[in-house]
Amino acid sequence: MDIFSMCYPYLLLCFFLFSLSQARAGIVRGLVSDSKNTGLPFANVAVKGTTTNTATNEQGSYQLRLAPGRYELVFQYVGFKPRMETVRVAGGDTATVLNVTLTPESYQLREVVVRSTDKDPAYSIVQQAMQWRRYHQREVAAFKARAYVKTLARFTDVPGKILGLVKVGPDFKPGIFYLSETVSEMSFRQPNVVQERMISSRVSGDTKGISFNRASAGRGLNFYQNVLKSGFSERGFVSPIAANAPLFYRYELEGSTQQGGLLLHKIKVMPRRRTDPVFAGHIYVVDGTWRLHSVSLDLTKDAQLDYVESLHIEQLFAPAPGPSDVWVMQSQKVTLGFTALGFKGNGYITAILSNYKVSPTYPNRPAPTSPLPPASSGPDDAPVTRETVAQVKKQKPKLDGLSRAARQQSRQAAARDTTGLGLGKLKRGEVMLVEKGVNERDTSYWASIRPLPLTQEEQKDYLVKDSTEVIRNSRPYQDSLDRKRNELGIGKFLLTGYTYGNTFRKRQWYVAPVFNIINYNTVEGIVANPQVTYTQRTDDRRTWSVTPSLRYGFSNELLSPSVAASWQLHPVKLARLSLTAGRTIENFDPNSQLTPFINSYYTLFENRNYAKLYRRDGLALGYQWEPVNGLTVQAASSYFVRRELQNTTIKLITDREGRAFTSNVPVNEERPDNTRFGQSKALTTELTASFRPGQRYITRPNGKVNLGSKYPTFQITWRQGIGGILGSEVRYTLLEAGVRHSVSLGLLGTSNYQVQAGFFPGGSTRLAFMDFRHFSGNRTYLTEDFAKFQLLDYYRYSTADKFVEVHYNHHFNGFLLNKIPLLRQLHWQEVASLNYLTTPTANHYLELGVGIEHIYKLLRADFYTGFQSGKRAGTGIRVGFGF
Repeated sequence: MDIFSMCYPYLLLCFFLFSLSQARAGIVRGLVSDSKNTGLPFANVAVKGTTTNTATNEQGSYQLRLAPGRYELVFQYVGFKPRMETVRVAGGDTATVLNVTLTPESYQLREVVVRSTDKDPAYSIVQQAMQWRRYHQREVAAFKARAYVKTLARFTDVPGKILGLVKVGPDFKPGIFYLSETVSEMSFRQPNVVQERMISSRVSGDTKGISFNRASAGRGLNFYQNVLKSGFSERGFVSPIAANAPLFYRYELEGSTQQGGLLLHKIKVMPRRRTDPVFAGHIYVVDGTWRLHSVSLDLTKDAQLDYVESLHIEQLFAPAPGPSDVWVMQSQKVTLGFTALGFKGNGYITAILSNYKVSPTYPNRPAPTSPLPPASSGPDDAPVTRETVAQVKKQKPKLDGLSRAARQQSRQAAARDTTGLGLGKLKRGEVMLVEKGVNERDTSYWASIRPLPLTQEEQKDYLVKDSTEVIRNSRPYQDSLDRKRNELGIGKFLLTGYTYGNTFRKRQWYVAPVFNIINYNTVEGIVANPQVTYTQRTDDRRTWSVTPSLRYGFSNELLSPSVAASWQLHPVKLARLSLTAGRTIENFDPNSQLTPFINSYYTLFENRNYAKLYRRDGLALGYQWEPVNGLTVQAASSYFVRRELQNTTIKLITDREGRAFTSNVPVNEERPDNTRFGQSKALTTELTASFRPGQRYITRPNGKVNLGSKYPTFQITWRQGIGGILGSEVRYTLLEAGVRHSVSLGLLGTSNYQVQAGFFPGGSTRLAFMDFRHFSGNRTYLTEDFAKFQLLDYYRYSTADKFVEVHYNHHFNGFLLNKIPLLRQLHWQEVASLNYLTTPTANHYLELGVGIEHIYKLLRADFYTGFQSGKRAGTGIRVGFGF
């Protein structure tokens, strides 16, 4: 055998390795800066003619991993001239450095001849964008894209105590407190079906953690919609090109420029009134097609953001791949500064979308109804004749049937799916699937797939937190933190309760605050009700807890020991078992607004013993689960011996002349003689099913997160009193049905309603008063829940017959008060409410209320007027928490 034959296999192997190294991708990286060599954060870098693009980081650095070859890179930054550079990429993991300097775009404002009464040529341009808004909102029937999302949040200032009472734990300190990256596949289908499959996730300092990033959440900031939700305010914000935008905005054309064969208009948008729910900044509109090229907009404190001082949004759009004349978003950046409860900080969320596959809705762009000749052209310094808004309105395009066509094309694209626009694995209603193992990628994977490089601060955060994670999760370290967390302070003792935790063993003990432990009523006198809740988490994410209670009334000398426990049986699915056993002291109305604190105050200081109590001995079992998406079922069974209680004390702190305590017997219209029962044994079962059609949800390896639905929640309840077993003395049936929903009305605010109706079929003679259907009333100035009755007597209209109960609250979110100069500085928000009840004895009972919420961002105060069968039945002011 000759030498060549002996060396041939080795030569072949070397050639293969050399060829493989040449085929491996190379890296292009560098700095995108301005003329002062200052890095431009989140500038866009795209490969011309492809769907590959990236963005710079906070310091202006970028990187692109490309196969060997020659490329034209397009560098863009809002407000700057795009720049194209040719680069040759070598293989074998080589790095090519390409630094680029961008210069501010020179938007020339030529002399414009404006006819009629238009104030600025920007108005006619915006009018065109408004008229084409619905078209651009629906021009993409479906798409699929790769999304990279990075979220960073940092504290710049951390208080020692919250509100001067609750000490801040050792977990909070200045610097980055959250940093995560995700890579997802996202699909969209008209009219608004968005799905996402997360394929990789990284959380700094938590190798087992899964990011909460959602690329699909960015779809909510769609400026082709009339009203946008920022996520940081209950208010909706008007888009600069909304149908009624000129009522809220002033516009100014700052200039126009040519970019890549397109004429681009830079328009400054300004609020007409400082506190209107609008943005401020710039939009860039493409002449002729009148679509958004990019936006750079801000929300400030004047916009009444909650806990956020400022919010800045940048978006960049580009033509979709293929011959169709549709555009898609390339990148989005949201930066914010926040302050809350003494904490100050800032952060950002940036998303880069690439690898688009698009199915357009229309083969051709519709023409205007009355096209006018284009604006006159001539020498560069010649005046430009711009049509008026009135003339532009005559050019309104034919968009009839637009929504129907978009839905039809969307269904066809979904049915064919020949272009692979679907994600395949997702179920109906599942908007996001986080795959198992998404957090198992190593650093080399992220170095190869990350489209924008980490900043020095981010590199340090990953390095320090990841390298010390084992130490931070060790028992000595966690024990040291627990010693700090477990310190007892006056704020915890009085307000929040005290928690003693053992992080390493995944367990904690919680003691309720003193206001919950010590209270007073006329039946027991001073009540000591110490409760300790013990919670244990398991390694497979299940949880069980137990709460023993040892209640003692010093006046009636009654000891009431009890225990409550719950188990989360499945690590992911909803499957919860609960148990209550022992002796408890109960209110006849199980949903009463009379908290122990409120009742204690009114008893001791106002001579009003509103709460009526009875003794209950026995046990109850409950089970809750979700058999299918949107359907939640709760089953319960109980056996109790109920005993009547009497007042045992008349002691008080303030004696109100002419007032005396009432007996512990509730007063009720259906049982005018009395509601006394002595002793009653009861075996009952209850089954409740709640169904929310169209419920959207996220599936994570550690559970399911429900996001709600555009449809109401429907509920049915069947409660059965079973007589003759274990001496049970009750026999009755209660059937009840209800519906509840929250409806957004745009700038007018949000409406919440709840309707319940039911009856006791076959008569209701064998039941005690606590088995009646109660309606939670209120006779105090303090309220726990504004979605309940506020003037109704507590037990007067409780029924064992048929009933209808309605509650309606409308939150205007500042729609009215923001227009009053003095009041809008307070950031108060107005609210209106209606409560209605009908029973055979109540006839028609109605409450109407108006009020103000967000007082000091915490409180709400309402004024109510009640009507009984059309006659005025009293008024009152109610105060409570109203966020």
